Amino acid sequence: MRVPVRARQFGGMRGFLLLWSGQMISALGSSLTSFAITIWAFQETGQATALALVGLFSFGPAIIVGPLAGALVDRWPRKLVTALSDVAAALASVVLLALYATDSLEIWHLYALGAWSGVFSAFQWPATSALISTLLPKEQYGRSAGMMSLIWSAPAIVGPFLAALLLAVAGLGAVLLVDIATCILAVGSLAFILVPKTAEPDPSFQRKPRLGSELAFGFRYIAARRGLLGLLLMFMAVNLVAGMTGIISSATVLARTANDAAALSYVQALGGIGALAGGLLMSIWGGPRVKVRGIFTCLIASGLLGSVVFAVGKTVPLMMLGAFVYLFFELILDGCSQAIWQSKVAPSVQGKVFTARRMVAQALTPLSLLISGPLADRVLEPAMNSPSESRLAELFGPLVGTGPGAGMAFLLLASGVLLAAAAFVGILNPRVTNVEAELADHDPNIRPLTSPDRIANSL
Repeated sequence: MRVPVRARQFGGMRGFLLLWSGQMISALGSSLTSFAITIWAFQETGQATALALVGLFSFGPAIIVGPLAGALVDRWPRKLVTALSDVAAALASVVLLALYATDSLEIWHLYALGAWSGVFSAFQWPATSALISTLLPKEQYGRSAGMMSLIWSAPAIVGPFLAALLLAVAGLGAVLLVDIATCILAVGSLAFILVPKTAEPDPSFQRKPRLGSELAFGFRYIAARRGLLGLLLMFMAVNLVAGMTGIISSATVLARTANDAAALSYVQALGGIGALAGGLLMSIWGGPRVKVRGIFTCLIASGLLGSVVFAVGKTVPLMMLGAFVYLFFELILDGCSQAIWQSKVAPSVQGKVFTARRMVAQALTPLSLLISGPLADRVLEPAMNSPSESRLAELFGPLVGTGPGAGMAFLLLASGVLLAAAAFVGILNPRVTNVEAELADHDPNIRPLTSPDRIANSL
């Protein structure tokens, strides 16, 4: 009788590259769907509010279930959690495809499916981050963070063009089919990743603490480390502002180009090239020695040289330039931040801590999504369309112009200035500026014997 041969599995850098490749493929499919849905929703409603609500319903559930997700991620096999999150994303695309194929798709369906995806994204991010920390030594965290940033940036280059082509040739259904296929490939790649077995016991697993106490662990951990807490609060303010720019920028391009999907694809693609360049630089370089300085520098540059240029640019080429600069510095900023957290927090508790980190950092993002659409549609757009009657249009019209999209451009202008202001506030906090010197790195040689990842290799 022939015994089935188990598929070869890879750990270390090769395991990380497998994980990275699978998630990159999945992200490409997601970028196609995101672009196609943005076009569909704006054509259906003609308002930025609809786009903002899609983001709100995606972020809200992720924040609500975040603490539970973090506690469970540290109890469950991280590889399995990552796989189930990809499966959930595929199911959302299957439902979208069925609704579209039967001519039943409505805008509220996007809100419901966004909430579904948001719940599982709350599990995927801490699981993937902790999985990487177990696969790689801490010296590779900066480079791995740069490579993981490419998972978003690289598809952002190809995705808009490919999505626009598929929409023109085969429609939304073809886009969703590609998305489903990429999710399946991502799940399959996880089967070939070998999660390292642990060497020393971790008391938290031996005592099997109650789930309730684990839910609060991440928040207590961060609160006890003033530098990490200050850094996190700065990012909470940044995300309040940045939450507006992501939604409003797409609506601004469409409003200023009379719903030209090709123009939006050009802007998003060059933004993706900027993110790719930033991610590649971070992957090769690893970031500055003092990474918190990289955070401050990139935050100021992305606001004043990226968002502001995008806002005052009244033509597609200038908006493309603004998107490039903004995302170039944002990817370096994110890589520096991730490297700090991965080096200061032990992998055995990263699920709980990183989920708490994400929940606090994004706590105000739903608020920004909730107010940005109505603020743009009902207040700023009417004001900037009446230069003879509006003091706002009289003052800022020479900068951002007047007419369709000008009100949203003013919001982007204000956002850029506020991003730079957040960086200067962080610089004034000595706990934040000295976080890397004052807080010791975790010991990479101590790993919990009973970590649930030791049973994850059968996936």
